[in-house]
Amino acid sequence: MSELENSPAFLTTKEVAALLRVKERKVYDMAAEGEIPCRRLTGKLLFPRQELESWLSGAPAPATTAAATGDGPTSGTWSVARADIIAGSHDPLLDWAIRESGSGLASFFDGSLDGLTRVAAGKAAAAGVHIFETGHDGWNRDHVAAELAERPVVLVEWAKRQRGLIVAAGSEREITEIGDLRGRRLVQRQPTAGTAVLLQHLLETAGVERGAVTLLPELARTEPDAAAAVAAGQADAALGLQSMARQFGLPFVATIEERFDLIIDRRSWFEPPLQKLFAFSRTAAFAEKAEALGGYDIAGLGEVHWNGP
Repeated sequence: MSELENSPAFLTTKEVAALLRVKERKVYDMAAEGEIPCRRLTGKLLFPRQELESWLSGAPAPATTAAATGDGPTSGTWSVARADIIAGSHDPLLDWAIRESGSGLASFFDGSLDGLTRVAAGKAAAAGVHIFETGHDGWNRDHVAAELAERPVVLVEWAKRQRGLIVAAGSEREITEIGDLRGRRLVQRQPTAGTAVLLQHLLETAGVERGAVTLLPELARTEPDAAAAVAAGQADAALGLQSMARQFGLPFVATIEERFDLIIDRRSWFEPPLQKLFAFSRTAAFAEKAEALGGYDIAGLGEVHWNGP
């Protein structure tokens, strides 16, 4: 424990990553899975030094830090309160609102399907999703009904977003539709991303075989990452948001309007963090930000599209 002896009472994610000799993303994942003792203070993950020492030595977790949600084992299990985390797909407007609202919520964005899994496992209070579906109204509902049929969750609309092709500067006359992606370098999203599901559908509909495009080996895990790859000249195009094309000053080819929803644990909905977030979403500042980003329609914000048992 010599590495911890002179450490402060609480360690940051970066400090814990250095201590464990892993990447910071791994530490976030461990915290979300309840594998490591942590606290949520001022919207940030902090790791109590004394509890971390006990954890590293293999000692049982103190009762004060064990899970207390009533939805899983508590003995020897470190847990983050469900009301503290929004998982799922990254959305620039949601990301901004989480911070600006002072909600105290933390985010763990690693794709719509990952968020669905985390809510099902009780590891997140909510998750952002934009999963394309051929049935019902086209977005999210069938997946939620299938995966979370027995869970007390609600599917609530956050915004409708313009999604399309973000193309490299100077290529707007050459890339005007999905079919023009043949032979082009394309940003690749993680398999759990809703964008990956949609891209596969759009390529198939346009008759473009997967092998006809060159997918970048490095995964873009967020919307800014995808646009940044195009801006840096690493890719010819990305299936991204209009708001990100505007932010990076890149041409945009509108393809589809998608609906971005939040899967919300019903109990967590009534807790202060989510209440504060949605209260902020009704302010003029929020509406102005949505307008400034571009490509957002927030008229349906708060509409319930599915209500569990």
